[in-house]
This record gives sequence, C-alpha cells and structure tokens, in this order.
Amino acid sequence: MGHRFRRCVFLVSAVFSVIPSCSILFAPLWDATPLRCIGACEGSIACSTCHVILQPEMYDVLPEPSDDENDMLDLAFGLTDTSRLGCQVQVTKEMDGMEIRLPSATRNMFVDGKKPTHH
Repeated sequence: MGHRFRRCVFLVSAVFSVIPSCSILFAPLWDATPLRCIGACEGSIACSTCHVILQPEMYDVLPEPSDDENDMLDLAFGLTDTSRLGCQVQVTKEMDGMEIRLPSATRNMFVDGKKPTHH
C-alpha cells in the first residue's frame, strides 16, 4: 500500500498515493494528480526542474544533499532552506502525510536558454 502525500502549489493542492522507495519526482506518476514536477533530465541531477520545498521537520531527517544536487539547487528558482531536488529524495513510510510545495516557477535551461539554429 502506498503512502499519502499532500503537494501544494499556491492554494491548489492534491493528495496522492506513493510507492515506497520511489523518488518524489516520479511519485505522482503512480496516482492521477495534475500536480507534477517537470524532471527535464529524468532524474540524472542535470537540472533543477524537480525542485521541491519540504517541511523543515522532514528536511532535517533526510540525508544531506550531494555536491551535485547542491550545484543544481543553486540554479533553482525560489530556493529555500528546505529545498531539495525531487529526484534525489526517496519516499519512506516516515514521510506519510508530508506536505511538498512546488516553487511558482522552474528554470529549464534547455528550453529557457535554447537559441534556435538555422537548418
């Protein structure tokens, strides 16, 4: 059985079930919810589009972010003290009922910084 999470964006929220040991990035794919992280790099720590903001008490029990994750978080829009990349946070049963906030925007370097080339 999955765990229930609440994900909030401004005043919009959704509750969804999650398969334990799945990352927060891929968790909503298991349930029908319109709120999703983008995950442009598909979880390879090469972007910050899966940036999530965790509750302080949940952030404090997680392992420290890696140097690669911190480098990508430096590029994230709306960075906070409890920001993490959703692809790097594995869901555990201790997270049951956790609230996950999404920033109001993301920075997708491929799309946002892409300059068209002539063919």
